[in-house]
Amino acid sequence: MKILVTGAAGFIGSHVCLYLLARGDEVVGLDNLNDYYDVSLKEARLERVKSFADGTLKEDIYPDVRADTVGSFTFVKMNLEDRDGMANLFATEGFDGVVNLAAQAGVRHSLDAPFDYIDSNITGFLTVLEGCRHNKVGHLVYASTSSVYGANTNMPFSVENPADHQVALYGATKRANELMAHSYSHLFGIPTTGLRFFTVYGPWGRPDMALFLFTDAILKGEPINVFNGGNHKRDFTFVDDIVRGIVGALDNPAAPDDAWNGNAPSSHTSKAPWRIHNIGNGNPVALMRYIEVLEDCLGKKAEKNFLPMQPGDVPETSASVETLEALTGYKPDTPVEEGVRKFVDWYRDFYGA
Repeated sequence: MKILVTGAAGFIGSHVCLYLLARGDEVVGLDNLNDYYDVSLKEARLERVKSFADGTLKEDIYPDVRADTVGSFTFVKMNLEDRDGMANLFATEGFDGVVNLAAQAGVRHSLDAPFDYIDSNITGFLTVLEGCRHNKVGHLVYASTSSVYGANTNMPFSVENPADHQVALYGATKRANELMAHSYSHLFGIPTTGLRFFTVYGPWGRPDMALFLFTDAILKGEPINVFNGGNHKRDFTFVDDIVRGIVGALDNPAAPDDAWNGNAPSSHTSKAPWRIHNIGNGNPVALMRYIEVLEDCLGKKAEKNFLPMQPGDVPETSASVETLEALTGYKPDTPVEEGVRKFVDWYRDFYGA
């Protein structure tokens, strides 16, 4: 297939590109390489993808799906909100599928820079929907987030749970994406699948996320900030598990649910070709245990600065992943002990730490 992956220089996006290339797909990667965090890290991820596609990267990447011939990769530097540029890209390339992972990420940043989220996550997502509409794209898979559950405390989070009480603009924009996608699926018959990600971590991760921040601080002998007095629990999900779930969803285009009933409506299916799935580990871990695992991997104890809950945060997340499992066989199986070790090994190698 010919697949557009937006956010191709991002943490998850670069891994998705590698997986698709490994199995022989033609990949067009799009990213604007903005400076929300270290651009050199984004460039390094992108160079890794390019090197894998041209045969100069010798890592044994996703060997279980490796095709005889690795797929091709083309990079496009562009903002999602560039209407003319996006329209021309879709019209020229003729994509079979789209994986939309480009977005302004981060809950805390949305308190300081709200317009960044509207530009990228709302206007940018609309250009993707329009591209799919006018060019008969076979399936759009897009990143949503566990943040859409907001003030909901009914664990584990189910796709049948309400997602109406947002506690930060980031989650609100992602919930808006789900609703926008439904309107396009309903009006134009575009198969769309939204995946609600739960705390993804692993090699090549984002510098603004806890594992990266903790590792950097501990190695420098600096204290780490532990919010909510350390009483958080998170459904930490290793990036390779996430990637397999994304591609599994891509390979199973959303279809109308003939049993859908408007008098008792399901929240994750529709009479339109639209689906919502959680994509997480399904096994939440206490934050203090997560830190303990990291300390073991680093061979160094952390000095902890315990702080109150941050604005826009929630105390716990836990994913019910039954619908994605039923569709794709999705079975996340990476324990945090293994996943954190793989991150630390990458971090030490990449930064010479």
